[in-house]
Amino acid sequence: MSTYVYGITRTPAPPLPDGLTGVGDPPRPVRVLERDGLVALVSDAPDDLKPKRRELLAHQQVLAQASAERPVLPMRFGSVSQDDATVGAVLAERAGHFRERLDALEGKVEYNIKASHDQEAVLHLVMADNPELRAMSEANRAAGGGTYEQKLQLGEKVAQAVQAREGEDAALLRRALEPLAAEISEGPDSMGWLANLSVLVDREGADGLLVAIEELGTSAPQLDLKVNGPLPPYSFVEKSDAAADATASAGAARAGG
Repeated sequence: MSTYVYGITRTPAPPLPDGLTGVGDPPRPVRVLERDGLVALVSDAPDDLKPKRRELLAHQQVLAQASAERPVLPMRFGSVSQDDATVGAVLAERAGHFRERLDALEGKVEYNIKASHDQEAVLHLVMADNPELRAMSEANRAAGGGTYEQKLQLGEKVAQAVQAREGEDAALLRRALEPLAAEISEGPDSMGWLANLSVLVDREGADGLLVAIEELGTSAPQLDLKVNGPLPPYSFVEKSDAAADATASAGAARAGG
């Protein structure tokens, strides 16, 4: 039977609720594997696991329960090993790396902040900051709207100014977060966001982070900020090659089994 891995922490095993279940239909009971002072939170792996909403929530719920009082290295959804023995071997082989990363995550949580532009506010800003654009706009207005070519030229220049502003505002967001963050990780680019940042912050400092984000939204009204957290520190596990290797080893073991 393949083994599904949720996360890794230190012994003693965290106090999980009785009857806690994870992924699968029916949901598989969660159990712990201990090796070299470390604990892997695991369950039997279903053969037909798919990233459906129920399965993703089940994975997150196990991690939420385990990380309530201690740091946990969360594995990505779908981390499956050949069997319990393989998981134990990875714990033993990478024990030092896992402990180092757990030390770094002690007392910390992750917040994800995504930023986009409020289109009306950013257009007002780039026009106010750019005398050339204002002059072109006023000339077009005086000419009854301007010719098609004049409108096209103005639109292209405004689009270029907005694009340049995206980079400036992404840097503005990062500067606001850096004094409060233990680490910052850039997430994958996605359409519609000018910045996608994950922040590792002291649990006690989370309120300060949220206040700073709120203040930035007030001082920079062109920014639309979306905050998600606190979260398990997914974005900071693979800072250690060990965590990435563990996941890769698990997948390779399954493929070979």
